[in-house]
Amino acid sequence: MNRAERLARLLRVLAAIIAEPGLNPLELAERAGVSERTLRRDLVQLRDLGYEVAYTSGYEVQEKLNLEGRGRKAMRTRGDDALLQAVAHAVETAGLWRDTDSDGRAQPLAPRRARPRRTGDAPVVLIPSGGDDPDFIFATGFAVESGLFISFSPQEQVLAVSPLEVDRARAESKVATILEEREAYATGSWARLAARMLREKGIGHVRVATGLPAVHLEELRAAGSEAEIDRTLFVAERRRKSAEEAAAIQEAQSAAEAAVTEVVRELAKAEIKDGVLWSNGGPLTSEKLYARAQFALGERGFTCPDMIIASSPGSALPHYRGDGPIQANAPVIIDIFPTSRKTYFSGDLTRTVVVGEISEEVRRMHAAVLQALDVGIESISAGVPGKEPHLAVCQVLVDRGFGTTTEGFEGPDGVARMNHSTGHGVGLEIHEEPSLRAVAEEPLEEGDVVTVEPGLYLLGFGGVRIEDTGMVTKHGFHNFTTLTRSLDPRDYL
Repeated sequence: MNRAERLARLLRVLAAIIAEPGLNPLELAERAGVSERTLRRDLVQLRDLGYEVAYTSGYEVQEKLNLEGRGRKAMRTRGDDALLQAVAHAVETAGLWRDTDSDGRAQPLAPRRARPRRTGDAPVVLIPSGGDDPDFIFATGFAVESGLFISFSPQEQVLAVSPLEVDRARAESKVATILEEREAYATGSWARLAARMLREKGIGHVRVATGLPAVHLEELRAAGSEAEIDRTLFVAERRRKSAEEAAAIQEAQSAAEAAVTEVVRELAKAEIKDGVLWSNGGPLTSEKLYARAQFALGERGFTCPDMIIASSPGSALPHYRGDGPIQANAPVIIDIFPTSRKTYFSGDLTRTVVVGEISEEVRRMHAAVLQALDVGIESISAGVPGKEPHLAVCQVLVDRGFGTTTEGFEGPDGVARMNHSTGHGVGLEIHEEPSLRAVAEEPLEEGDVVTVEPGLYLLGFGGVRIEDTGMVTKHGFHNFTTLTRSLDPRDYL
């Protein structure tokens, strides 16, 4: 392409913007007769020439055309000047030039396309970040790796999925309108599909969830949709569990109890050789116990790929998953948080046991954690700030001679301490609102499901943690957990 043709193409792009401000990238490329890739290059060149082209809810030439290019110091050529003259003529012909009348007052520009007004609650657009996206599952009742959900209103909701998933969506989803979408599935262009569906209804402003992948957010905005990240989307709705949701979490907690019991049974049957546990002719490892727990969960329709079965001294790190042989005469932390493959709701349960001799220090740590757990549970009820159970737990641990990392409850130097919050919400995610921590001023609400999980950890030695999960009520805490909290594996049999 020669220079004249290139300048002519730039002129077509600029003329399209001038004639119809507010076009999205797809529309602008179509009006100018260029590809999207070429359009991006042309817009850069136009800015280098001094044209203040900007994208807000659509492409516009902002404030003035800057035909003399004073905003840039790039060298201009005769070809560029010819382009400027042609553009000036086009602008003047279109009636968009800000000229002055005889008394020097500026004449108003011709009206531009108005931006969409935000009235009421904007529609919600969801594109899943994966098959376990909690907001997508909450809104649709359906788990899928890729697709599109738009809620124009509570009465008008649409779910678009691939041909692969459309029959399952019709069987499982609670959305009334299910669309089979081939092109968006093949190209991954769910955001463009959303923008087109919104544009057909004259909608420019939408809300999206915090978990929307950045690539989809950028594509939504580039396609002309003013997408706003709504940090409160579904937060209140997901916090307050219905009776059906609470039952699903309680079922997950029962599955966790079964898996923990299976792990402890294996521990109880093991022999002690050279300070480690042996079973079936070899060392009993975290990996073998993990497999047993997964089998127990799988039989019940649950899974927990990141469970913790941590021997000491590694158990002093709260999120150490565990690996290798299990040490005898030392605490083993078992933390299982299974998710249902059917309801997608989770439970969360932690127990600590010792096979062999239980040292006095471990007994002291366990007794303190157990008392802290009971006090934390007793301090929970609707209307209580989330920080109160945490501070009550911290006070018990300090009173028993230990420490925490919470300000004002540090305890003496060199002792085992708790370095995490007391609890968190459980639902479609293992960790969700609300939290039980020192900065949690917001009151707990009836229908919240939370964990209470105090722990003590000493590097080089090991850790002890006990965790129950239950529901906040106006009268207190309805504990979904029934499993013993004993250090002795035999008490689980």
